[in-house]
Amino acid sequence: MENITIKVLASRLNLSATTISKALQDSYEISEPTKKRVRALAAELNYTPNTYARSLRTRKSETIAVVLPEIADHFFALVINGIEAVAREKGYHVLIYLTHEDYNREKEILEYIKKGRIDGLLISVTKNTTATEHIAVMEQEHIPVIFFDRIMEQMQLPKVVTNDFESCYLATQHLLDCGCKKINVCTISANLEISKQRILGYQKAMSDSNISIEESQILFCDDDAQCYDQLYKSLQGKNRPDGLLAIVDKLTLPIYLACEQLNLKIPEDLKVISFSNNPTAGILNPSLTTVSQPAFLIGQTAATLLLNSLDPKNNKVQQDITIIPSELIIRNSTAAKKL
Repeated sequence: MENITIKVLASRLNLSATTISKALQDSYEISEPTKKRVRALAAELNYTPNTYARSLRTRKSETIAVVLPEIADHFFALVINGIEAVAREKGYHVLIYLTHEDYNREKEILEYIKKGRIDGLLISVTKNTTATEHIAVMEQEHIPVIFFDRIMEQMQLPKVVTNDFESCYLATQHLLDCGCKKINVCTISANLEISKQRILGYQKAMSDSNISIEESQILFCDDDAQCYDQLYKSLQGKNRPDGLLAIVDKLTLPIYLACEQLNLKIPEDLKVISFSNNPTAGILNPSLTTVSQPAFLIGQTAATLLLNSLDPKNNKVQQDITIIPSELIIRNSTAAKKL
């Protein structure tokens, strides 16, 4: 079977290889009738472009890397779907790397992909990431970097996030409107910018209602293995909260399990809200009131910004922050007490 190359197409149509190449790339330099002739013959002969050869010519791999903490979290699964949708449409491949919340692993991954052939990087950092040198190196290698969700605020790079402060303020206010007086908040890290902003939103809502907060009301569940024990302990005793706001989805199950073990009824004894995109939120017993983040759109937007920055016409993406609002979805876990 004959190997169909650009040279074969050029010979059949009596055109130069350069003309064939430009026609297949839909270049404005080639007339529409010529493009149609080239496309028709390419389809007839089942021509497949040699992506490796093209990458050597263009110095582009048509591949982007995505570095993120995990994919068990439904939020990140939706983000990846959004990234893939854009990348596929633009003819790019996506390589996904998981850090598993390990900062050293994150550094190793970036060192590895820096040596490979990727055109750009999308990253959501680990909960333990505080240094930025390993990310700054990517810029020095002329690899565009865009943060999504978990960002490094101090770096002057494009960022795609949700309205963390405002959405947590609204969630806390909803608990207050439901009659809660002592609201606790729990998160997985004190380092993450999303945690900082959400806690600030919680604190502002409490302050605006003239309710003081004790240090013990902000619970940091850094260790997954001890998460349940920490939540269980916080829900024991007479001084327990009547409202609980979980800043990340993975804390939802430990909260429900702890309440079951302590014979606490949701929402009668404890009203619960969680940041969550998990479709099971609506079928939990009781159904969970959530702050639903625009995960798919965050992925789409981040990928679009990155691929636009790789377009020679755009050259460089704006160094700003894109904020996409979340939505408070009220369900039974914050329902009023039955009379």
